Amino acid sequence: MGSSATAARTALGRYGEDVAARHLVESGMTVLERNWRCDLGEIDIVARRGDVLAVVEVKTRATTNFGSPLEGVTPRKAARLRRLAARWLAEHPVKPAEVRIDVIGVVIPHRGAPQVDHVQAVA
Repeated sequence: MGSSATAARTALGRYGEDVAARHLVESGMTVLERNWRCDLGEIDIVARRGDVLAVVEVKTRATTNFGSPLEGVTPRKAARLRRLAARWLAEHPVKPAEVRIDVIGVVIPHRGAPQVDHVQAVA
């Protein structure tokens, strides 16, 4: 795969994360952090509403020809997200009553508005 395809995929992913962050804010959540990294990996979005902290994985696709973006979160990926959530909490002075792992699938069609599918507490 050439660098232009990689750049296009990176741009698609970034746009999907922007769409997902906007969706979270519109649903009443506050985005605390985006693209937080540590040696274990990356959290796309950390958001909060009241006493609930959501660690959000964003999956973006241009088409559903290869399935829903939500299918990209395997049990192994969910386990890694739980470890990342624990690390984020250890490094931040936030003590929520509940921590959940959410997945937001974003499909960006060739024409029309992005389709957002937000699944809460997947892991």
